[in-house]
Amino acid sequence: MWEKRNMSITRKALLGLTAGAVMATGGLVAQPAPASAEEQVVPSLVYRTGPFAPGGISLADGFADYFTLINERDGGINGVKINVVECETGYNTDRGVECYDRTKNEGSGATFYSPWSTGITYALIEKATQDKIPILSMGYGRTSAADGRFFPYVFNFPSTYWNQATAIIRYIADQEGGMDALNGMDFAYIHLDHPYGKEPIPTLDVMAEQFGFTYAKYPVPPASMTEQKSIFLQIRRQRPDYIIMWGWGAMNSTAVNEAASIKFPMDKFIGNWWSAGEDAVEAGGDGAVGYKAASFHGPGDDFAVYADLKEHVYDKGLAAGKGDQMGRVLYNRGLNNAIVAVEAIRDAQAHFGEGQVITGEQMQWALENLDLTAGEIEALGVTGLVPPTKVTCENHEGLNPAILIQQWNGSEYEMVSDWVPAMTDLTRPILEAEAEAYAAEQGIEARDCS
Repeated sequence: MWEKRNMSITRKALLGLTAGAVMATGGLVAQPAPASAEEQVVPSLVYRTGPFAPGGISLADGFADYFTLINERDGGINGVKINVVECETGYNTDRGVECYDRTKNEGSGATFYSPWSTGITYALIEKATQDKIPILSMGYGRTSAADGRFFPYVFNFPSTYWNQATAIIRYIADQEGGMDALNGMDFAYIHLDHPYGKEPIPTLDVMAEQFGFTYAKYPVPPASMTEQKSIFLQIRRQRPDYIIMWGWGAMNSTAVNEAASIKFPMDKFIGNWWSAGEDAVEAGGDGAVGYKAASFHGPGDDFAVYADLKEHVYDKGLAAGKGDQMGRVLYNRGLNNAIVAVEAIRDAQAHFGEGQVITGEQMQWALENLDLTAGEIEALGVTGLVPPTKVTCENHEGLNPAILIQQWNGSEYEMVSDWVPAMTDLTRPILEAEAEAYAAEQGIEARDCS
């Protein structure tokens, strides 16, 4: 695998291919060594404490461990070491902005940010664009930022919340016999009462009207995520055909447990991909069996890259945190982010000069020219962990947004679907209209992407 990877890297450098993505965010909790001008600084906005820590720890560890692998195994990217600089946000928007301000000028400057929070993403869009530092809100954040004409520094591939919502509805239709079966169905939508949880509502409203289903909204306040009994009493009275969840942190496991307590059929309870971690189901015992959730990558450690992680990171005692998150769904999400980021940095070097620290502006170029193919993914040992993705100037979401559905069997998640395509014909016009309205408010001219 090592020889195969080196061949791929050499080929990409020679052909000037671009692959890209990014995952990171600000940091100064466990303070690393000061960044030098020769290091590529990758801030990492984390939340290792508080009610969102069950997912935040896995994300932060997976993200950090892959960069450690690149430093230990490869000596960095063409000789340039990566310095991951963590900053604790607690999933709080104001603290996230503070972390950005504290880390953006670290060393030679931040390469990119991955806020791991829709609220923080919204708050940073204008600042990061002005500073020419890309935001990679991979599968979350502001959906209309997928319109690269008006949001040149924001990337949300491989899918937005709006398209994820359409794919979940399509999956439900597939289970029930086709799109016509949606007519007359009734759903419960339980969501964190936060910009993240509210993001897909406009799309659900459009689909409800178009396909003839109804749905009831159940917001969960962040301050009382473990208090959902009254919500599920309402859901029991509603008797919905399906529950759809946009949850995070302690909200997820509470919702799964409460659904089991009212004996709701768990195979008709579908979470989004931030409700897809083991933390959502492990405490539920047998009651959680059958629960489903969306994803865009596989769970577990059955990927070739894990052999290298074991040799160069885990066995050397260099794993992030307690070193106990490997193979978990959200650890793999952090890996996914870092893998794509490394390939973007590598491609930026191939275009602007190998062996040099790239700037945020150069990283933006790499992300916007991302074309990560199945062959390149296989060569990296991450087939099934990173989806093929192609980004364009106009489309920062990627050209083929789709989801997978995984199901909890009592001990692990299993994939139970093929790729379910999003309804981009429905979402793209709405997305572009919102982006154009934002641009009009801000006085932003459309970029020429021809």
